[in-house]
Amino acid sequence: MAPKAEKKPAEKKPAEEKKTKKKRAKKSTETYKIYIFKVLKQVHPDIGISSKAMGIMNSFINDIFEKLAQESSRLARYNKKPTITSREIQTAVRLVLPGELAKHAVSEGTKAVTKFTSS
Repeated sequence: MAPKAEKKPAEKKPAEEKKTKKKRAKKSTETYKIYIFKVLKQVHPDIGISSKAMGIMNSFINDIFEKLAQESSRLARYNKKPTITSREIQTAVRLVLPGELAKHAVSEGTKAVTKFTSS
C-alpha cells in the first residue's frame, strides 16, 4: 500500500486575494450497473463481469426500456388513455419480447406489482 501524504494546515490568504471560483457540478449519469451486478451475483455468485461487458449490458437494458416505453405509449394513445398503466406495459412486453422471455418478464412484472401494491 502506498504511503499516505501528510496533511499540512491550510494557509490563510488575505480576503482581497481570494477569487470565487464556482465548482462545476458533475453530471450524474444513472446506470443499471449495480442492478446488473446484483442479478449476476444471484444467478452466478462466483462469476464476475468486465467493465466493457457491463457497458454493453447497460446499453442493452436502456434499449429495451426505450422500446417498451415507446410501445406502451403507442398503446395508450391508440386506446385514447392519458396514462400508461401496468396493463400497457404488460402488453408492450408481450409485443416486444420474444416467446419464453416475454412469459418470464410478465410473470416477474406481475409479481413485482403485486408485492408493491400489498406493502
